[in-house]
Amino acid sequence: MADVPLIWQLGKLLASIGLVLGLGLVAVRVSPRVAGLLAGYPLGTALALFFIGLEISPGFATQSAIHTLAGFTATLALGGGYLVCGGRTDGIKGVLMGSLGGLSAWVVVGWLLSNFAFTRLTGTLVTLVAIGVFTWLYRRVPETRVNASGTLSWSALGLRAALATLMIFVITALAHWVPAAWAGTLAAFPVTMLPFLVILHAGYGAAPASTVIKHYPMGLGALLSYTLCVSLTYTPWGLAAGTLVGFVVATLWLLGWMRCQQWWAARRTAT
Repeated sequence: MADVPLIWQLGKLLASIGLVLGLGLVAVRVSPRVAGLLAGYPLGTALALFFIGLEISPGFATQSAIHTLAGFTATLALGGGYLVCGGRTDGIKGVLMGSLGGLSAWVVVGWLLSNFAFTRLTGTLVTLVAIGVFTWLYRRVPETRVNASGTLSWSALGLRAALATLMIFVITALAHWVPAAWAGTLAAFPVTMLPFLVILHAGYGAAPASTVIKHYPMGLGALLSYTLCVSLTYTPWGLAAGTLVGFVVATLWLLGWMRCQQWWAARRTAT
């Protein structure tokens, strides 16, 4: 592995902590709508792919991003494994069982995906099919709500930021040693969602954690949009411009999705 300059490591540290803490606090202080918007932001994937491109090369990050498109299927499998193994057990026991089941499912599905040569089209289609399958499987999972401000306290935000930062460092370090297929799958790992899930489960029980998993598949649209965009822009435009355009595209998708949800809710109320 090539030596990574200290300034890049510090930048990675500050960016990881700053984005998770900053956007989390904005979500709590502004409005529930903003919270919903920011929940679907590709924070972990964006950081992982950007620093993979910075530390290795934009070309390697581009190839990794193509595999990230399919790698979100492994992330969906992680949610499914967590739900099956820990979705009915409260407390630390449930967290440990869910985490072990989820990580095991992620490794198995990730390994299977790494054996295929994906294109942008096939990688996207695989995850779209997985979204449909998991959404159908989760249709009977009950809904449970908790106080959002409680789940995003200073201590919870700090723990979430610390765990997410640690995962970003591990992912980008491993990317120096593995092929682009595995680097892309690693970049799809839910570095912000999983810590939130663990904190929610430990503090409020299995039911609200199961609700998060239930709705996670439909929140992958922004991640897919972002990753597809950077896979097209990193090489010709560079990392900074590609990342900026990716966030613009992800934001537009999220705004459009929220508008569609509002329209559908208003239509159901009217009828």
